[in-house]
Amino acid sequence: MVTVLNTSFARPRAAALLLGCTMLAGIPSMALAQQQTTAPAQAAPAATAVAPAVERTIRSLRVEGSQRIEPDTALSYTKLRVGQAYTNETLDQAIKDLYASDLFADVTVAGAETGDIVLRVRENPIINRVILEGNKRLKEDKITKEIRLKPRQVFTRSSVRQDVARIVELYRRQGRFGASVEPKMVSLDQNRVDVVFEISEGPKSKVRQINIIGNEVFDDDKLRQQMATKQSRLFRLLSSNTTYDQDRLAYDQQKLRQFYLTEGYADFRVTSAVAELTPDKEDFIITYVVEEGPRYKFGEITVDSDIRDFDDKALARTLAVKQGDWYNAKAVEDTVDGISQTTGLFGYAFTEINPEFQRDREALTMSINFHIAEAKRTYVERVDITGNTQTQDKVIRREIRLAEGDAFNSFQVRRSQDRINSLGYFQDKFEIKQTPGSGPDRVVLGANVEERSTGELQLSAGFSSLERFILQFNLTQRNFRGKGQELRFGVNYSTYSKSVEAGFTEPYLFDKNIAVGVDVFRRDFNAFNFTNNSRQTTYGQVSTGFQVRAGVPLTEYWSLSARYGLSYDEVSLDRNQFFRNGQCDLLLAGRYLCDALGNRLTSSVGYSLIYDSLNSRLRPTKGQRFTFSQDFAGLGGDVKYLRARADGAKYWGIGGGFVLSTLAEGGYIHPLEDSPREGVDPIRITDRFYLGEPQFRGFNIRGVGPRVLRQFYTTDESGKQVLITDRDQIVDDALGGTAYYLGRIELEIPLGSGARELGLRPSVYVQAGSLFNITRPRPTAVFPTTTDANGNTIVLPLPQLDANDNPLYFYTNPAGGVVSTICAAGIPDGSGTCNGVIPNTPQIASQPFAERFLGNSAKPRLSIGFGVNWTSPFGPLRIDIARALIKQEGDDDKLITFNVGTQF
Repeated sequence: MVTVLNTSFARPRAAALLLGCTMLAGIPSMALAQQQTTAPAQAAPAATAVAPAVERTIRSLRVEGSQRIEPDTALSYTKLRVGQAYTNETLDQAIKDLYASDLFADVTVAGAETGDIVLRVRENPIINRVILEGNKRLKEDKITKEIRLKPRQVFTRSSVRQDVARIVELYRRQGRFGASVEPKMVSLDQNRVDVVFEISEGPKSKVRQINIIGNEVFDDDKLRQQMATKQSRLFRLLSSNTTYDQDRLAYDQQKLRQFYLTEGYADFRVTSAVAELTPDKEDFIITYVVEEGPRYKFGEITVDSDIRDFDDKALARTLAVKQGDWYNAKAVEDTVDGISQTTGLFGYAFTEINPEFQRDREALTMSINFHIAEAKRTYVERVDITGNTQTQDKVIRREIRLAEGDAFNSFQVRRSQDRINSLGYFQDKFEIKQTPGSGPDRVVLGANVEERSTGELQLSAGFSSLERFILQFNLTQRNFRGKGQELRFGVNYSTYSKSVEAGFTEPYLFDKNIAVGVDVFRRDFNAFNFTNNSRQTTYGQVSTGFQVRAGVPLTEYWSLSARYGLSYDEVSLDRNQFFRNGQCDLLLAGRYLCDALGNRLTSSVGYSLIYDSLNSRLRPTKGQRFTFSQDFAGLGGDVKYLRARADGAKYWGIGGGFVLSTLAEGGYIHPLEDSPREGVDPIRITDRFYLGEPQFRGFNIRGVGPRVLRQFYTTDESGKQVLITDRDQIVDDALGGTAYYLGRIELEIPLGSGARELGLRPSVYVQAGSLFNITRPRPTAVFPTTTDANGNTIVLPLPQLDANDNPLYFYTNPAGGVVSTICAAGIPDGSGTCNGVIPNTPQIASQPFAERFLGNSAKPRLSIGFGVNWTSPFGPLRIDIARALIKQEGDDDKLITFNVGTQF
């Protein structure tokens, strides 16, 4: 049997039962009263007197109808006891007490006239199941953890009523004010029931309109921009801020007030804020009534310090707020924070700064006196570190710039926060809390960290138009064994590149501030160019080696690192493709590639001088970093050069979540040996700088700088010889350079909380740079020319020559087969004489082409673009759309770039 629980009538029904029981129990009393009215008149009381309640004594007491509940347990909820006097009111109270226990669905009393009291009860059923129907927008687990009814509990109508209210409230928090819940009860055997909540979720209640009344200075659109709640419009289809939220309504009132206070309207107030639900319960209309008031300027700004270390007038002159400026409450808060930080630099941790306002309503000025209360110089009592389960305490403590007993310094506290944030082991926006110590001059620093995963395992497979099939395995642990050590291992495999690398870094050797590390590697790389839009492998480079490094801090911000590296490089060309007669063929490979062949041992030593004041090395928003490095190759080995490189970056948090950054870098390689021959740069092609994707967005891989373009000749529709101009059919060999520079200005744009949780960080930027300075290579070949009947110069193919530089020809041997000969016509006899006049077919060493050496210019290239960083589950990912606005002839630009697996 299914029973619909009308919860609005449940309590009146119980009251009716109570009244009925009371009336039944009072029948004997009514009969007794009637008998008394028939007594002699002289014995009757006055007509206005009330008969006293008749007291009787309980002779026996028992409970009938209980199944699960022991009778003694039922009686314990009442005050009835054998031998106790009782009245009708006593019995009524017992019924109420039993109902209040929520154990019984029905209670009646018998035997009231004799004193043999019988409590007949019907127990509330036991819940077998709680079933939710119709819930699609809210998952079942979110509802079940909020409601009180559970299987194997006692069913009561009051609990059902409360759970209905809870479910409706859950849907209202989701913005569904039209949601309704109908409870039903399915009766089962053994006094059990299934409780079914039939839910009608209804549509989300949107904010249809936001009305503002009373604003004159700022229009409605300007004020709506300050609010978190937005009007429901088609372009906000995916926004969650268009749903009505009562808490957000109060927040928006504060946002309006904050906005007006920053604009100088100190008397602004919201007189009312009303949200009205439309009759169809689908939308809300919100109306704000505001009073703007007049606009104020800052009056006299003074500082009154009870601390003798501060000069009041000198401190007042350094404040950001000035007399005559428009009043700004946010600037006042920032000034208080600035003064607090200043006092913290002098060791006063808990200085109380009270801005005292004096409003002149006639002059419309707001004078402020910043009162600095008396405070004692504070010392660090202790540093408490909590929340670290994996990371050892010493890893955190060595980044804290204050120790027990040191004078408190707010600058050192901020620096400690920045250093701990830069580790990347803990939650974002970590802060060191300051709490009073055991005395007024003691402070306790609390570092409550929340550890994040520091291990990264990347397994990926894919296909790229450049790399073909790609397989990657990378394992990194940045906090190995909780000691702050870094361990790396990676294997990358594709058609054109293969590598195995491993590295280890110990940041504090023997608990001293000395970082040491070692890297070993083997890299197999194939350079390439494009011909007919098809990638062609040019030279191959196999590098095997290692590097050891060490670093020490010089000051808080300056550090010095040194390194030594040894690598063996093998540069080769495909013998089947680029070799002829056992030699590198210049016509096939190009003179510049043939010159790069060989095996070389590079032994180099170098150092880096680093300045770093970033607030975070992972996601900096403030500070700067500068690095100057030099490497000397020639400590033994086959290669000799001096390479210098410098790079710097500066970040500003400009408010509202926007981060502006500037980055600049440049480098130069100076050869320490002469060129081996004319037209060959002393810096080999594998040691030069290259510029393009991903450093220089808007250009292809190695798309900027010196290069040789090989353009073949073809014949147009009129039969005229012309050069091929289609870039896809031009052989493009990037040669690199020995000098480069690159600069970038970038603005990171904040997104909503949902996008931030996904790790999305968009930015816009502009870049400029160049790569240049190599020796102009000699031409690969000089082709013979002739002149046609119209006087046009015709470039002829280059003939194939024998060992004596004689042109070779093909002729058909009468005995069969094709034979090579030096005879331009006829057939050679045994003595070498050419007999006959029939022309033979010339052997072609190469079709005619023109080589152009381009891009060797220091003139800047310029690009502008938009990009998005995404910390995806598959690793860091970046997509850029950038257009090259200024480029030099020969540069290879690219509109869209896509990079995975590197930090940006």
